Amino acid sequence: MTQEHLKRVLVTGANGFQGGAVARWLVGRGHDVRGLVRDGARATSAGGGFTPVRGDLGSPEALRAAFRGATHAVVVMPLEYDPDTVTRYARNVAEAAQEAGVRRIVLNTNTPVPDETTRHPGFETRRRAEEVLRAGAVPVVTIRPPVYLENLFSPWNGPAIVNDGVLAYPLPAEQRVAWMSHEDLAKAAARALDDDVPAGQVLNVGGADVLTGPELAAVFGRALGREVRYLPLEVARFEQGLADLLGAETAAGVAGIYHHVGEGQDLDLLCPRPASVEEALGIRLTPTLEWAEAQPWEYWAGAGA
Repeated sequence: MTQEHLKRVLVTGANGFQGGAVARWLVGRGHDVRGLVRDGARATSAGGGFTPVRGDLGSPEALRAAFRGATHAVVVMPLEYDPDTVTRYARNVAEAAQEAGVRRIVLNTNTPVPDETTRHPGFETRRRAEEVLRAGAVPVVTIRPPVYLENLFSPWNGPAIVNDGVLAYPLPAEQRVAWMSHEDLAKAAARALDDDVPAGQVLNVGGADVLTGPELAAVFGRALGREVRYLPLEVARFEQGLADLLGAETAAGVAGIYHHVGEGQDLDLLCPRPASVEEALGIRLTPTLEWAEAQPWEYWAGAGA
């Protein structure tokens, strides 16, 4: 990579699944990456090739130090759904980035955002973060992903898929979704940092295939060489399970998207056209079957039995 194309990128949430994927992708392409983390020891032990910087979005001083010397940033909000807190986080980012002379921010909302205001903090706090950052002095590109394939390669889904042939998820069976991998998110975020992608855009991104629940289960069945059926979970049950792990406020924030879609609102919210994403960013999205075939499903064999 030529020196003029080298970026010094701050990635927030670099210990998380999404931020970590973005940081690794950028490092792999020769960029100088600094990862904002709360646990520096965990970042160091996990590897990834980026430089960990301890801090969080609630500390203006830590953010100023983290942004110092950065030319670009990829920002994702943590699992926080209090409007005032998220507003403060976004302002802290905007001010620290401006002070450091950052040339561009890519904001990953971690969710689609409906056109109309909703009752769900999971949407509205992300809408507010967008508004604050876009009102700042640093140019912003926003990417809005739908639902991640990695949600299915997890302790909550992997054992049931592998051992029982059941793919259970809190979306209606007929809901069409452009399931996206973390790596494709990283590709989109990295590409959105480039100057030839116009700033000020809001890009609804997603994966290579738009699938209903049964269609997704059939793809997984092909990858695993067994029959897999789709089971729509009750959203309230899903939310309660999250609450037991993460607390009621966080669970409500995460589950809001599923309540919204499950109520029959915004039927196209989770299915941006793959061709539009590839054309807008010039990237190749990974087909769902290709992703599924690449996962080490044997890890879950016998788990939960």
